[in-house]
Amino acid sequence: MRVCFISRFYKPFVRGGAEIYVGTIAEKFSEKGHEVFVITPSPANQSYTEKINNVMVYRISPLNIYNAYESINKPLLLRILYHSFDLFNLHAYLLIRSILQDKNPDIVHINNYKGLSPLAFKAARDLKIPVVFTAHDYSTMCIRANLLNGKGEICENPRIPCKMYNRIQKHIIDDKPDIVTAPSGFVMKQLENAGLFNDARKIVLHNPVETETQPVEKSYDTLDILFVGSLSGHKGPDILIRAFRELENDNLKLHILGKGPDEDELRKLAEGDDRIIFHGFLSGDELMDMYQRANMTVLPSIWYDNSPMVIYESLMNSTPVIASRIGGIPELVRDGYNGFLFEPGSVVELSRILKKISEDPSILKGLERNAYESSQKYSIEDHVKRLEEIYRGLL
Repeated sequence: MRVCFISRFYKPFVRGGAEIYVGTIAEKFSEKGHEVFVITPSPANQSYTEKINNVMVYRISPLNIYNAYESINKPLLLRILYHSFDLFNLHAYLLIRSILQDKNPDIVHINNYKGLSPLAFKAARDLKIPVVFTAHDYSTMCIRANLLNGKGEICENPRIPCKMYNRIQKHIIDDKPDIVTAPSGFVMKQLENAGLFNDARKIVLHNPVETETQPVEKSYDTLDILFVGSLSGHKGPDILIRAFRELENDNLKLHILGKGPDEDELRKLAEGDDRIIFHGFLSGDELMDMYQRANMTVLPSIWYDNSPMVIYESLMNSTPVIASRIGGIPELVRDGYNGFLFEPGSVVELSRILKKISEDPSILKGLERNAYESSQKYSIEDHVKRLEEIYRGLL
């Protein structure tokens, strides 16, 4: 098969789990003999192509007031203009359509598409190419993609401009995908509640991990706590730092991995506690080594987290997960089995769990064993095989 993946970002310019997923799946499909190419925004102000691990990458530069890679910390007015242009970006449509016409793929698999315009759906549909869409977040129903309002709280009643934006976007993309997948049942339910993709077949397809690994033996001389993710309010790193600082044990270390807009504030919050270490963004072997050394990974999200890759990666390295009871997280983390769940935003409850473990590290033994066993359900080989079946079913 000839398969086109459309993604807002693509390696080596990685921002989160969605583009890690696309990169992994694209290369696995290539290894299986399929012809694979990726369409993604260019980090420069010009379009170019390159080949990465036998995958052809088309980096396009649609006309807009800035590119997708420059979206952090832009003023509100510029962001409004950017998203307005992106909504109806005819230049993006023409660039994508031209590539699709030239390459003539059997399947177009759209992932995160902001920066490439929702007209990417129309480009594929106009050429009568079957479309699979994977909802990695809430972009289809929220301009912020996270269902949070400007105060960082769950948005129960969107403002009128947001409602207008969502209504227009729904009109552009709603009838385009043949199949919609999501890594969690929670996200799929949100799509249904929003009245999206009613005519498409819907499939919950959990994120994949490498399962050809071995259980990891842990040391308990120092208990290493890991946070991996964007240093942004909705990921809750401040909640973890506050909870951690409630503990007085000297045998604890908190390792914070990632970059983001709140990094300076978080460093100030951690100031004076040399047990808290900021490592910046890590990937590949460096990241896996941190998971293997860690005794627990904490996800203190306050948003409707979909199905975080951090959980999968932690479990496969025998590292239990302590996480907020929100979004799709409880579908992966079973309280008392492969980790613990706590009320989103609760510094007190999280601190209590960390204190309990620090006082009795033997609690971790059973959790580690179950964490590893849990990860074996998410084999990347099975995931790719399932995607192949989905694609072939559309041909």
